[in-house]
Amino acid sequence: MAEGGKGQQIDLATLPAQQLSQVKKQLDDEVQHLTNSYQNLRTAQQKFRDCIVSVKSGVAESVKDKPLLVPLTASLYVPGQLADTSHVLVDVGTGFYVEKTTTDAQKFYSAKIEELGKSIKDLEGVVNGKANNLRMVEEVLRQKVLAGQQGGQAAAGAA
Repeated sequence: MAEGGKGQQIDLATLPAQQLSQVKKQLDDEVQHLTNSYQNLRTAQQKFRDCIVSVKSGVAESVKDKPLLVPLTASLYVPGQLADTSHVLVDVGTGFYVEKTTTDAQKFYSAKIEELGKSIKDLEGVVNGKANNLRMVEEVLRQKVLAGQQGGQAAAGAA
């Protein structure tokens, strides 16, 4: 039964094959969604790592007035010059930028990477739990289908 908000436990063997198929489809969808979320978190984590590399090698070690390409969009860059090698603008989310020193920017991105790492680890546990549930449902469904086929063959043999 339901305790502490953990959900209700159901004996899968008591469910008809049609309901098991619906549960399987729902679990398939959930696992797919969670897997996509996991991949998105990994991608975001890698982007923050790239930001650290950009700050370290592209700004902190660069010479003032060095020519570079400035991204306007994901695929459009324009020529520019680095005016300050000790400060950068950091996108802190929802279109807001904050000026930080290169050291503070690296610390900010490192904290984001660590935070995402914890979320990824938590999500791995959820995905594994859902995948285990899915395997159990698939096994019970397979057994019911096999039992139904054997029962149909036995009925056809008796007729």
